[in-house]
Parts: sequence; structure tokens; C-alpha cells
Amino acid sequence: LLVPTISTRMGLSEGFWHHEYWLPPGATWEDMKESADIRYPQPQDLLLCIPGALLLITVRCTFERTVALPLGRRLGVNDKLRPKVQPNATLEGFYVLLGRTPKEEDLISLAKQSDLPVKKVETWFRHRRAQDRPRLMKKFCEASWRFTFYFTSFFFGLALLYDKPWFWDHTVCWLRFPQQPLSPALGWFYLLELSFYCSLVATLPFDMKRKDFKEQIIHHIATITLIFVSYCANLTRFGMIVMLVHDASDYILELAKMLHYMKWKWVCDAVFIVFAVVFIISRLVIFPLITYYYFVTKFQLFLITGLINTFLMILQLLHIFWSYLIIQMIFGIILHGAKRKDVRSDTEESDRSEAEDLAKDQ
Repeated sequence: LLVPTISTRMGLSEGFWHHEYWLPPGATWEDMKESADIRYPQPQDLLLCIPGALLLITVRCTFERTVALPLGRRLGVNDKLRPKVQPNATLEGFYVLLGRTPKEEDLISLAKQSDLPVKKVETWFRHRRAQDRPRLMKKFCEASWRFTFYFTSFFFGLALLYDKPWFWDHTVCWLRFPQQPLSPALGWFYLLELSFYCSLVATLPFDMKRKDFKEQIIHHIATITLIFVSYCANLTRFGMIVMLVHDASDYILELAKMLHYMKWKWVCDAVFIVFAVVFIISRLVIFPLITYYYFVTKFQLFLITGLINTFLMILQLLHIFWSYLIIQMIFGIILHGAKRKDVRSDTEESDRSEAEDLAKDQ
């Protein structure tokens, strides 16, 4: 479906790329002819996200090994020693094939098969689950990588948009649309964001799994779809603003996680509260009431905007869901002073000494 030029776009895949789907009434692809000085988004540009994602995964692995791991050790991030289980083929077979938490009748059956007391079988499974839980250092390395990327992308994006009039006045986003040339810097930023979210999807099976795993997948799919569609329809100005609003709080959350793993409790609490304020303002105030409002009320709607609206609403529902979890944690920190437990923790229960990650973004 990704085709290189306007002429081929109007060839075999004319049905998919019909201008009435992608452009407002009265506009055609002929209005976006490129010249030596003027460049518009081309769908085939996005194919670079495949090598881009692979490159980011390589950079991430290198970063975690050479930067995050030594940094974590220097800052006092230590993995708790976990008891090793005695090899037992019967119990291991059940653990791998049938479940990590056997029911009472299963424990009795396994105890008979293994010629062990039920209590020892129960202890074996508890220790076996503990071995599979992500190590604190692994969590720290993942958070360090995301902090580095989100921090870089947010301030790089802010530098790109700071002098753009349409960043401060959203009505300017739609002036002379779709005849809005794409600057190389904005094109590379789009590609960077798309590559990053593709890399997140590729590494989901290997990253720390949390209770909102399904919500994460929905979020990544919605984000990738929005980046792809907005680029092809030349809605890059609106897309840049949406991405920057979403990136505003992400790096603060990852910093709070890093402080949490370092056990800097009070500093972590302060940073998390800052994150909560920025998240709620950016996701529940600025995004729906300013950015999205101008898109719906000031922009001429056509078919592709219906798809964009659908995925923006999906993101907003996720924002509300995550805001609820964040507010729960804020009440625990400020009002109750209770020992925090991540409302978005790993699927396995944690040791009391290993408090789980903080509530997530996006």
C-alpha cells in the first residue's frame, strides 16, 4: 500500500489512495506536487521505520549494557537474592505447561507424585515464581532507556516547534491545507517517533509485563496508526502538536521510576506528584480542550479525519483510565502515607521489599 509517487499512488492502489478519502473536499494529490524547493510527505518514507526500529533496539541494548547497568550499580540499585529451587521435573513440567500457581487439589496431586509434603510443593512454586520475576536492575535499565528517549524527543520536538506560529495558535495548523510543505527536521522527527513505537511493540514480549499489558498494546497500535495516517494525509502540524503534548509527562514518570528503584523514597514521591500534575494537565486539559477541540471545530472534516477521531478517542479513554490509577497513588502518598504498591505492577506478586513500578503514561 505504500507507494512511491503520486502517479503510482493513483495507479493500482487508486481505491485506497483516492483523494476523497485522504484530503478535504476540493483537494487532490495534484495539489501536492513536489519541486526542488518544496517537499510533501510521501508514504514510502515510513518504510524507514523498519530499519529505524531495529536500530533503536540495537541502541537500546547497547545503552542498557554500557550506560544504564553501570549507572544503576553506582547509584545503589541491587537485586535481592532469591532462593534457588531444587530441580524437579514433575513440578517444572506443571509450572511450564499448566500454570505457575497451582490450585489446592493440584498441590496435593503434585505432592503425591513428587513424594514431597504439600507445604514444600507450595514453597517450591513460590520460589520458582520469584525466579521469573523481573530483577530490579532490569526494571531500572528499561526505565533509564525510556527516560533518555522521552527526554530527548520532548525537548527536541519543543525546539523544532517553539518558533512555529501554528504551535502557539492552533488555527494556523489548517491554513492552506493540504498545501503545507514538510521540513526535513519535522519529517525525521515523525520517523523517529514511529520507529520508537514500532520498537516498543517488537520488544513487548521481552519487557517487564504489567497488569495493563492489553492497554499498552492498544495504546501502541493507536499511536502507530495515528502517526501513519496523519503523515500520509499531511496532517503533520497537528500530529507534531499531539505527539509533543503526549511526550510532556513521559520522561518525568520514567525519572520517578528510576528514583523508586534507587529507593530515594521522598524524592521519588515529589517527582511522581510533579508527573501526576503534568500528566493530568496535558492529557485531560490541554489535549481534549485545546488541541483536539481545534481539530474538531476548526478543521474541515472528511473521511480520514473520522479514523483519526476514533483513535484519538481511544487514547483519551486510556488517559482517563491511567489518570484514575495515578490519582489512586496520589491519595496513597499524600493522605494515607501507605506503602506504595504499583497499581500497574507486574502480573506476578512482588516481594514486599521490591515495591513495583509507578503508574504509567500514555
